[in-house]
Amino acid sequence: MRALPYWHVDAFADRPFAGNQAAVMPLEDWLDDATLLAIAEENNFAETAFVVRDKSGAADWELRWFTPTEEVRLCGHATLASGHVLLTRDGGDRVTFRTRKAGLLDVSRADAGYELALPLIRTQPGEWAEAVALIGAPAQEVWLSPDRYGIYLFDSEDRVRALDPDLRGLRALGNDQFICTAPGRDTDVVSRVFVPGGGVDEDSFTGSAHAALTYFWTQRLGRDDFTAFQASRRGGHAICRRDGEKAVLSGSCVTVVEGSFYLP
Repeated sequence: MRALPYWHVDAFADRPFAGNQAAVMPLEDWLDDATLLAIAEENNFAETAFVVRDKSGAADWELRWFTPTEEVRLCGHATLASGHVLLTRDGGDRVTFRTRKAGLLDVSRADAGYELALPLIRTQPGEWAEAVALIGAPAQEVWLSPDRYGIYLFDSEDRVRALDPDLRGLRALGNDQFICTAPGRDTDVVSRVFVPGGGVDEDSFTGSAHAALTYFWTQRLGRDDFTAFQASRRGGHAICRRDGEKAVLSGSCVTVVEGSFYLP
């Protein structure tokens, strides 16, 4: 049996049992994709992040993310968790990651925890009547991205919290993020995010969704930053800031488990 280093981190949380769970596993070399997916299925978190030292010189580490059912092109909370693990273990103030489909990402220490820089995700007004019907309440506006991010705007936090979507129906539409959002009561923005086609019925906190919300809400609010709460059962907080074509998310992480994952 091989022992692989393993961390369980609650990301975008300032206490255990909040934010979004991620497993972070630094590897000496890449395992085959079937094994990576099997590990992610065993962990059964929204994402498991795997990192390997980057030999290209473009970044400190290579980074890949897997849900229990597939590899994904971008995951914010597991990137923040990976930065937390590596900066805590190795020291330093900043760590960079080379990804296969999302370019270069970085995590830096900040006063409130960490800052995560993601590519800004642009959406534009659109229509998707089938998705709106399945979400369970009429959205005031729908904004869509070719990268399968959809923002559904509602008039109140109460309406977002009350949503009871048809997850089976949404799953049949494909691997899309259904991002339901409204002005918040205690924060500027509130959201819930459903990704049933990607193996995550409702995500606890979704960094990539906030890269889309950063583009959407900074235009609507008329300023470059805002506070955000994802109103899942666990809940998660962030401060979102637009910096050119980057969405910078500020948040904290808590290590819950550190140990070994045993692999035959």
